[in-house]
Amino acid sequence: MILTNLDKRKITKLLSEDKRLDGRKQFDYRDVTVTTDVSTNAEGSARVRVGKTDVIVGVKLGTQEPYTDHEDEGTMMTVMEYSPASGERYEGGPPKINAIETARVVDRGIRESGFIDWKQLCIVKGEKVWSVFIDIYSINDDGNILDASAIGAVAALKMTRLPALDEDNKVKYGEFTDKPLPLTDITPFTMTFYKIGDKLLIDPNRNEQDAADSRLTLGVAKVGKEYIISSAQKGEIRPLSGDDLKEIVTQAEKVYDKVFPEIEKQVKALKK
Repeated sequence: MILTNLDKRKITKLLSEDKRLDGRKQFDYRDVTVTTDVSTNAEGSARVRVGKTDVIVGVKLGTQEPYTDHEDEGTMMTVMEYSPASGERYEGGPPKINAIETARVVDRGIRESGFIDWKQLCIVKGEKVWSVFIDIYSINDDGNILDASAIGAVAALKMTRLPALDEDNKVKYGEFTDKPLPLTDITPFTMTFYKIGDKLLIDPNRNEQDAADSRLTLGVAKVGKEYIISSAQKGEIRPLSGDDLKEIVTQAEKVYDKVFPEIEKQVKALKK
């Protein structure tokens, strides 16, 4: 359903009064639920629900020749698909621009954070490395698919086990080792801020997202007491002011401290 101008004005007016359609405050997240090991065929998998938004993420590992400028590092590719079940605006066929953008932003948030130890994915320097393939599938889109996809990708990577190799370093699919994917202590948390009228908010539902004129996605991590922004992606046509950026950075730290530990707690409990 296309958001009407009347609905957009209603959302904008509510935000001007510091209210939202579902009663949340500007920078409140909906409930986040993480389930892992949802696929028996993937090397790692997760299902993430943010409110009614629902995505499944699978990780597959293969081997390939390394890129010539990174002969001792593994590779990664991320793809995303909106199933027709996600909502009436989606239909089957090749990925559209919104799915391509989501995949790229999720990929960048992981890649630029240093979350994966790429050199540990080298099997034989200059000859063979592990390739990480992240597949995101949307089941229901009620807004903020981008952040839900990123949470799912990180959770799935944390659950990933390397498959076995034969004597020729060929993958023995279906045979898993106990060796986890080599990860660092820097875990990215991707969060997207939207602007409607003169107000910023986070984790919009579908109608709020349709009403937004601007958005900014940040990949945020915390090392000790220091916050790190490792990636950023601007979206929509309206610019953001310097004051907007200052508020986004300030609120990003608060959202991180409030939401990320709860997600990590769920993932750690599922790994036991």
